[in-house]
Amino acid sequence: MKDNAKKVLVVDDEVKIVEVVKSYLENGGYSVYEAYSGKEAMEKFEKVNPALIVLDLMLPDMTGEEICREIRKKSRVPIIMLTAKIEEEDILKGLKIGADDYITKPFSPRQLVARVDAVLRRAFDSAIPLSSIISFNNDELVIDTLKYEVKKNGKVVNLTPKEYKLLMVMVKYPDKAFTREELICLGLGEDFDGFDRTIDTHIKNIRQKIESDPKNPKYILTVHGIGYRFGGV
Repeated sequence: MKDNAKKVLVVDDEVKIVEVVKSYLENGGYSVYEAYSGKEAMEKFEKVNPALIVLDLMLPDMTGEEICREIRKKSRVPIIMLTAKIEEEDILKGLKIGADDYITKPFSPRQLVARVDAVLRRAFDSAIPLSSIISFNNDELVIDTLKYEVKKNGKVVNLTPKEYKLLMVMVKYPDKAFTREELICLGLGEDFDGFDRTIDTHIKNIRQKIESDPKNPKYILTVHGIGYRFGGV
């Protein structure tokens, strides 16, 4: 992945832990952003649009569970929780509210980096979705992930392989705003050697094919200052 697609937000009120985690993650090629409270974590989450969050359970103003719940209302960004709790019930509780993985303190920084790698790989490479048929707006737009087929009002839409992959990257995380760099990395591949504005051309083409009014899209939405997100329901 390119650096911009590897932004990690580390949330912990212990400065030494944040410093160690940041050092190891940066050595692993990640761009690291820090937060030391729940309030700061939510602010950084909105501003940074991270690819993954490392979240401590015990913070001075909010619990990690509360932060996780708030984030899950608007995003499926992967979350790895750090905790001193080792009871199975606590771990299961965190997983139920949306955490993707758990690491108990004390932990190996190298293990944490490996977990971050694995969770991101799983998040972006795993098969989409829970059903092979995904529909939006009362079947106006229907995606068959087994056939790699997209239909608009019952008619097959001829997306190119790259257009289909870009669409599916966004469909998988409908509340996440993707930067152009993330879409290049996830939709066009790490070996892509063009300009990030190439994404704009692909998005324009996708809109022409799946939107009833491409100038006022309801599926592929522009997020000003960031990039694009999927807005279908």
